[in-house]
Amino acid sequence: MFHDTLRERENMLFKMETTKGFEQVCQDLEKAVVNNKFGGMAIHNLNETMKKKGVEFDHPCRTFEVCNPHQAKMVLERNMDLSSFLPCRISVFVEGERVSLATLKPTGIVSSTCRSSSRSPRKWRMPL
Repeated sequence: MFHDTLRERENMLFKMETTKGFEQVCQDLEKAVVNNKFGGMAIHNLNETMKKKGVEFDHPCRTFEVCNPHQAKMVLERNMDLSSFLPCRISVFVEGERVSLATLKPTGIVSSTCRSSSRSPRKWRMPL
């Protein structure tokens, strides 16, 4: 059971580390979103949001909501259940001394939600 959970997580999560600074990664991600024909819908600064709620959280973390409307349309035309996973989110955060980016792989979401689908999901990569 534990190994199945780890395997499922590996199939669902894409994570990468970078040597760039936190602010630089956030700026580069905003540019990459546009360059890859995604729409930037919102940026959530988790530190500021939590602080407004009276919660101290000292780990820099921003979540970017992004969407490729053409891809979203194709997915939604096949399965409206997947609307609960949209827009896609890419998180930029600091762990220890390293800056990381993480997102749920759309292919992992589609395959785990639509196991009975006759078409396999396309290969996906982070737009950076």
